[in-house]
Amino acid sequence: MNTPPASTLIATVRAFAQRTPTAIAVVCPQGRFSWADLAGRAERAAAALHQAGVRRGDRMGLLLANRIEWLELCLGAGALGAVTVPLSTWSTRSELAFLLADGGFTLLATQSQFGDRDFHADLLALQGSPGFPATLWLLDRDDPSWPSYAAALATAPALPGDAQVPEAEAADIDAVVLYTSGSTSAPKAVPLRQRALVTNGFHIGERQGLTAADRVLLSSPLFWAFGSANALPATWTHGATLVLLEKFDAGTAIEVIAREACTAIYTLPAISSAIGQHPGYSRKRLASLRTGLTIGNEQDFLAQVEVLGAAELCNIYGATETCGNCAVTWHHWPLARRARCQGPPLPEQEIRFVDEYNGQPVPPGTPGLVEVRGFTTTAYQGASAAQNVRAFTADGYYKTGDMGLCNADGDFVFVGRVGEMIKRAGINVSPAEIESVLRRHAAVLDAAVVGTPDAARGERIVAFVVPRDGACLDPAELLRHCAIEASKYKLPDQIVVRTELPLTVTGKLQRRELQRLAAELGAGRTPTT
Repeated sequence: MNTPPASTLIATVRAFAQRTPTAIAVVCPQGRFSWADLAGRAERAAAALHQAGVRRGDRMGLLLANRIEWLELCLGAGALGAVTVPLSTWSTRSELAFLLADGGFTLLATQSQFGDRDFHADLLALQGSPGFPATLWLLDRDDPSWPSYAAALATAPALPGDAQVPEAEAADIDAVVLYTSGSTSAPKAVPLRQRALVTNGFHIGERQGLTAADRVLLSSPLFWAFGSANALPATWTHGATLVLLEKFDAGTAIEVIAREACTAIYTLPAISSAIGQHPGYSRKRLASLRTGLTIGNEQDFLAQVEVLGAAELCNIYGATETCGNCAVTWHHWPLARRARCQGPPLPEQEIRFVDEYNGQPVPPGTPGLVEVRGFTTTAYQGASAAQNVRAFTADGYYKTGDMGLCNADGDFVFVGRVGEMIKRAGINVSPAEIESVLRRHAAVLDAAVVGTPDAARGERIVAFVVPRDGACLDPAELLRHCAIEASKYKLPDQIVVRTELPLTVTGKLQRRELQRLAAELGAGRTPTT
């Protein structure tokens, strides 16, 4: 198979529902679903969405964990030419307020709670706020003010034939808008087109060597590009089975890999490490694993292959803006080569490297700023649209803010991040977002957040705060404040109280100086000033 079976997600599912209707498309906590099952559920979801007033170009919000309903609603929206906007299930109430105001949803489907988040209570409190959707479906709770998803399915008439957008037209409509942390205090809205998402995902699956016989484990959330823009299209375009966990748990992952004989895994250094350290771990229980995707430097990559036993694991590079990945190693390459690079660009992805100061292309083998063109987002939307001028070049390249090079073999090699983003356990964290939360505390005058290397999670988050005159700052109390306002993965690992922040003569924050201080703190040394 050299091309995907279709150019949209819903057309892909329908194609396999015709070819192999009884083969299993999805395994998840809600059950096992064949391609025919999935196509039927998507059809019913589309009918319910249409009855609720969702039309071509409308946005449907999903506040759901990795469940069958996430998949069927995404597919159903795609059949109508509507856009799926998945929201993080880690979102706090204040984060949800921004997402609702920025998202412009015609409809929001949500579960009442997940983990320690009570979405029912949060949405009740936000009802009537800017952007609150006209229609809200609850999956798992009765509320007289909001219809249940089950009721919407039960009362929906058959979907009119003219309600569905033809595949040729739908291919150039946004499939999803993914919110990702950026260099500002608010997440960026990243639209990805159906054709780009599906075709790029197909090529990612090709690099892994996926076939219809594979069973791909995904424990990362579908609201993240690693899930919806990567694992989902890579798996489905090859007719393979997507095996979902609602959330990552090392013991559960080991049990599911063994029970389902998973052959591929979407992992990260922190995930692989947790699996290897679990009391139930043994290479024998993971013996079915062959391939998959991960990120990491050479040592991290080799360690993950050793722990998982996935001899054909692939190394990757990319961003949400590049449909998840724009470079992936081939599964059949020698292990040493896969560990030293992130592979050649995927088909229809162009990567160039330019000088940090003059913007001119650098010679092969020379590090430069990474810019990508091809299967990338067209432009940021919502409040983040203001960043488009800075984020994209005049000739259509996306500026990643990373440093990389092209080696003698033509492979992409990641060198480091030029920007300020913190990569914690494989997740981008915006320092500005955490700084904004800290500054909202009544006793905080100023705050600055940096990342510092950490063997277990990639980077630690260190926050430096300056108290207001006369205020006494307790780091533990500040951390409790952050826990109310921000998701767990954004919480600082350490809060340092200072009388002032280091500034240049022009008043600009010296972030590199704070990174040096944070590194010294992490090493157990008394910082030098």
